[in-house]
Amino acid sequence: MDYGNECVLVTGAAGFIGSHVSASLIGRGAKVVGVDNFDPYYARSMKEHNLKMVEDTGGSFVFEEMDIEDSGALSSLMSQHSVSGVVHLAAKAGVRPSIADPVGYARVNVTGTQSVLSAASAAGDGSLCRRVLAASSSSVYGNNKTVPFGEGDSVEHPISPYAATKRACELIGETHHHLTGLPIAMLRFFTVFGPRQRPDLAIRLFLHKVSKGETITMFGDGSMSRDFTFVDDIVSGVLAAYERIDEFGYRIWNLGSDHPMELHELIRTVGEVVGREPIIDQLPMQAGDVDRTWADLQRSKKELGYAPTTSIREGMEKQWEWMQAHRGVVGL
Repeated sequence: MDYGNECVLVTGAAGFIGSHVSASLIGRGAKVVGVDNFDPYYARSMKEHNLKMVEDTGGSFVFEEMDIEDSGALSSLMSQHSVSGVVHLAAKAGVRPSIADPVGYARVNVTGTQSVLSAASAAGDGSLCRRVLAASSSSVYGNNKTVPFGEGDSVEHPISPYAATKRACELIGETHHHLTGLPIAMLRFFTVFGPRQRPDLAIRLFLHKVSKGETITMFGDGSMSRDFTFVDDIVSGVLAAYERIDEFGYRIWNLGSDHPMELHELIRTVGEVVGREPIIDQLPMQAGDVDRTWADLQRSKKELGYAPTTSIREGMEKQWEWMQAHRGVVGL
């Protein structure tokens, strides 16, 4: 694909994954139009720092502070910049907070996704907008007994409002493709980590607390496992999906690492990376948390050429190096 001919709208561009995707698209020659509403889930200053990292790539980047639920404004913005594709990453994030605010999560994630799809089609008169990618989540698999999790597995039993909204978005995407013909990919991300990771997520939180000698909380007995995936590998999968979704029409792809790690091993690795012994407070498992995630990558490897290369240890070392280099941002 000649990215020099692409103008891509990235929703959630000030976020963790959104800022990495935006920078990578710009690096390949695309024009990027970023939108974000700076949801107060974590500090605006961190998101503004993410945007600065994107702007520092030196390419074509335009940013608008905007709510994705405003479909009319989105459509106008897309028409104004002749947007050719969308990478929709904006959402209310987090499994546990969704239990406290299920209405808010349903509104932003479900209604917001339909708003983005409607805007893409409205701006696509004359085949202007040609593809949409949207972030789903490994959480849709719930506590499926069979591992690894494959895209063809049953996902009818989510165990958190967040997971339910992501499954709803997949169904909305399939319906929208059926009615409009717009190629749409739903990408099931598996526990993404790396530089700029959200401050509430385990690896960044553990690196921060262990480095300062503070106690970290371990929910459960430490046997809970996650398919931690380095952000650079995720970005490579996103761009591969962007380039190939028009061959499929509507498609769901797993983007993970296929190498899950148990929580107790993750904590041990964190201690080794920062050079301090973790102090652990063990508490019961939290409502909404799944026991394990593990991505079956057969489909994404065959159809996208997706092949993650960064180990958890290597990625954690890169994240820790970034955190030390940006102490003022992360609060070290």
